[in-house]
Amino acid sequence: MGFGVVHGDGDPKLLEHGVVKTRSTEPMPERLLQLFNGLNQVIVDHAPDVMAVEQLFFARNVTNALAVGQARGVVLLAGAQHGIPVFEYKPSEVKLAVAGHGAADKQQVQSMVQLILSLDAIPHPDDAADALAVAICHVYSSRLGRIASRQ
Repeated sequence: MGFGVVHGDGDPKLLEHGVVKTRSTEPMPERLLQLFNGLNQVIVDHAPDVMAVEQLFFARNVTNALAVGQARGVVLLAGAQHGIPVFEYKPSEVKLAVAGHGAADKQQVQSMVQLILSLDAIPHPDDAADALAVAICHVYSSRLGRIASRQ
């Protein structure tokens, strides 16, 4: 499971990114516990005000969709346990916010993440770059919400 931590006042600034890894040979309950513990450590280390996660829109592989849904549940649970609001964004919303159009491909989104965060290279692995894109989407979306509420 990828994660990305950004500071969102003004332009997004990268604080940390990475992945919480599990072994596919381990039983699912153990893998979910490892994801939960890893995410809890990120929360303890950074004390975020909010969390953002990509909505599960559709999946071609039902088994993969179930696993992703369970991992999303871990994120929602960790947020609730720490009293952190969790915002959810559709993949097309993330692509629109980061790359300027909702049909952007993965490479376009990753290149924009690199540009927005002023990084020397595209963040790796892909799951971490995807998580950073969701974080950037939230920063931009919440900024627009604040502007709209003032008018």
